Amino acid sequence: MNALNHILASTDFSDHARPAVDRAAHLAQQAGAMLSLIHVLPGGALADLRHWLGSGHAIEQQLRADARTQLQQLAAELQSGLPVPVQTVDAIGAVPEEIQRAADGADADLVVVGARGAGFMRRLVLGSTAERLLRRTQRPLLVVRQPAGRPYRRVLVALDFSAWSPQAVVLAQRVAPQARLVLFHAFQVPFEEKLRFAGVDVATINSYRQQARAEATQRLHALVAASPLKPGDWEPCIVEGEASQRLLEQEQDRARGCDLIVMGKHGQSATEDLLLGSVSKHVLAEGQVDVLVSTVHEPRP
Repeated sequence: MNALNHILASTDFSDHARPAVDRAAHLAQQAGAMLSLIHVLPGGALADLRHWLGSGHAIEQQLRADARTQLQQLAAELQSGLPVPVQTVDAIGAVPEEIQRAADGADADLVVVGARGAGFMRRLVLGSTAERLLRRTQRPLLVVRQPAGRPYRRVLVALDFSAWSPQAVVLAQRVAPQARLVLFHAFQVPFEEKLRFAGVDVATINSYRQQARAEATQRLHALVAASPLKPGDWEPCIVEGEASQRLLEQEQDRARGCDLIVMGKHGQSATEDLLLGSVSKHVLAEGQVDVLVSTVHEPRP
């Protein structure tokens, strides 16, 4: 299992961004990785400023200087609490594009961004920085909602047995090597209501249900057998029902106590956009814990 070598965390210096920075620092310490902090001054806002005040106005230079100072202060604060090498990046432009550019330049293994309060994930669906990053990035993205007081302990890994699933398991272990993985899959009897309407008897439908569960169990164990997981590293969670609803129920189950959800960027269809897929969209909109999105899939045969 490859360790994380370089983590990039984005900040706008708000209270909402701080949990993401703290989580990135803890992950960097845990992995012995380099941490880069990036702040982007929005290019559109600066263009408006130049239009109002004229190009080269002193306030533009002051904004850039203030951003650099805040970044350096944040880096020093993190290093005072954790033995983590930190470097800073300040940029001007479109925020997602500049974050992506910095991630590519550093060859970052993980990009970390923050959530913005109760309404953020609803805005995410409408075109936020995180959504735009998710649409284009080829690097894992961690969206942080919770304070980073401790390492992840129980990770809910959503599996649909598509080409994205094996790498979601690998990524979960890289980011949360001390955690127990709950390998989740939701199955359904295809067209059950139509089968009932067509007069298929209950016993036959139940036999389909048992077959679907058995096939899901077999595929889960086959995936585990092909992974680096050891017997004590994981537990199965195979449930019947609509995937997004059941996934959120498992997340909110206090008995399970999961503090991170991991899922692939796409579903069964490799062309399905993340935020157009109902499961991912629902989890990002309604979930309460951090969400880690794997952007790598197994090569198709």
